[in-house]
Amino acid sequence: MAQEYKIKGLSALDLKNGEKREVEVEGIENGKVLLARVGGTTHAMSSNCTHYGAPLKLGVLTPEGRLTCAWHGACFNVGTGDVEDAPALDPLAKFDVYEKSGAVYIKGEEATIKASRRNPNVKCAAQGQEKVVVVGGGSGAMGAVQALREQGFKGEITIISKEPNLPIDRTKLSKALIADKSKVEWRSQDWFDSASIATVSDEVKNVDFKSNSVSTKSGKSYSYTKLILASGGTPKALPLPGFKELSNIFLLRTIPDVQAILGAVGEKKGKNVVIIGSSFIGMEVANALSSNNTVTVVGMEEAPLERVMGSEVGKIFQKLISKNGVKFHMGASVDSAKASSDDGSKVGSVSLKDGTSLPAYLVVLGVGVTPATEYLQENGGIQLEKDGSVKTNESFEVEGQSGVYAIGDIATYPYHGPGGNGTLTRIEHWNVAQNAGRSVAASIAKPNVAPKPFIPVFWSAMGSQLRYCGNTPNGWDDVVLQGQPDEAKFAAFYGKGETVVAVASMQMDPVMSQSAELMRRSKMPSLSELRNGKSVLDVGLPSEVKI
Repeated sequence: MAQEYKIKGLSALDLKNGEKREVEVEGIENGKVLLARVGGTTHAMSSNCTHYGAPLKLGVLTPEGRLTCAWHGACFNVGTGDVEDAPALDPLAKFDVYEKSGAVYIKGEEATIKASRRNPNVKCAAQGQEKVVVVGGGSGAMGAVQALREQGFKGEITIISKEPNLPIDRTKLSKALIADKSKVEWRSQDWFDSASIATVSDEVKNVDFKSNSVSTKSGKSYSYTKLILASGGTPKALPLPGFKELSNIFLLRTIPDVQAILGAVGEKKGKNVVIIGSSFIGMEVANALSSNNTVTVVGMEEAPLERVMGSEVGKIFQKLISKNGVKFHMGASVDSAKASSDDGSKVGSVSLKDGTSLPAYLVVLGVGVTPATEYLQENGGIQLEKDGSVKTNESFEVEGQSGVYAIGDIATYPYHGPGGNGTLTRIEHWNVAQNAGRSVAASIAKPNVAPKPFIPVFWSAMGSQLRYCGNTPNGWDDVVLQGQPDEAKFAAFYGKGETVVAVASMQMDPVMSQSAELMRRSKMPSLSELRNGKSVLDVGLPSEVKI
């Protein structure tokens, strides 16, 4: 039952427009709320982001009342507490706030104040003729099915996923190698049951676009009125001698993959681990395994992530992870995997083309993914792109198929962020998949509502937390660094001409979140202005969104 609680040390609601302030709640141990003033009204809400708990006082508040977390770009509406952008799933709790007798009070339940969140309203008894089938159980699927229920969709919803678990926070697999599904599953089975969302563990083998049905490996068929293709990516293997034949060589995508890697590492310390690929996955796994093992990263670029981040920034990441004992062989090409002298069925070393032999008790491949669209390859109802992805419009609706959508790793869509100009692009980011799922849900639940634009955001753990926003479908030709790069405290602004198309930062919050909001409004400073020392944190945010 809601009770009245006094705010410590506050005699009046004296916040200015655009100001936010974290305050303590009397009578509740560690009880805090966030006050934010927008448009002449002061709002009281949960103080921490519902994603990973970041203090929202560090975030970015816009004139129209969007509050964006400084860590991973989750966005909330301060008027309602509702989620506006991924990766948060739970909305913020809202509280009545008012002045009384020379003090400020809120009204709320103690448990809700402590939880710093509220549960989304998804309970539903499915009814009617509408049937949404979702192929895949990743970030995009989770974003879509929850948003469908939040936005009032009452029809049947079925998720068909070949993974042996409910939708998970996949980012924790490579960053922390968490193998316990209870620690990475977003929602419990009870939650899906209460929302009348059926979860099916099976593999889709074909889609009949004429009869509106999906068939699975087990021989079952599921009819649909709307179809969401969210089947994700398939990690690439290496077509080189030894890599197919020998064991203890792993890909990383699922919980069983993590379990297999940790099982091979075992409890005994000091294993020789070779990571092939200086990608985000490769670098994160190297960082996660470095504390108790001898880890070596092999990359074809001159610096890790050079293609995406540039050599100068890539070397910052290399330096950070090297401090944890990770060794690097950059500018290197792999020749083959050799068998162990102790067990000819297992890998024992990795040979490079320059003749170097790297001892390897186990190998993890981080050489990219391909769209998981095998079930569509022989389908006459859809034409896949050259990379195996599915072409969509701005609403993520599949070209030539009404009521069929593609999101996440398999979707190639027109990008309208800075420098995009509608260029078709495929983005393998967790946030993009979930935001696309939310967008599709809105299109299904409210067909006349235009899709809401979002700026791609991702993050990584490589000795320090990396934040990134934007995208470079047409490349970038210059980068401006601010901060102290030698100390891994920096903001990197990637430009195509004078237009900033992407921003990466470490230890410079909330630069990334501020930049994402400026990008939405076409108000990012030019590359020349940033080179001359201008700070994005000094640029005001107009209300109008222009992408």
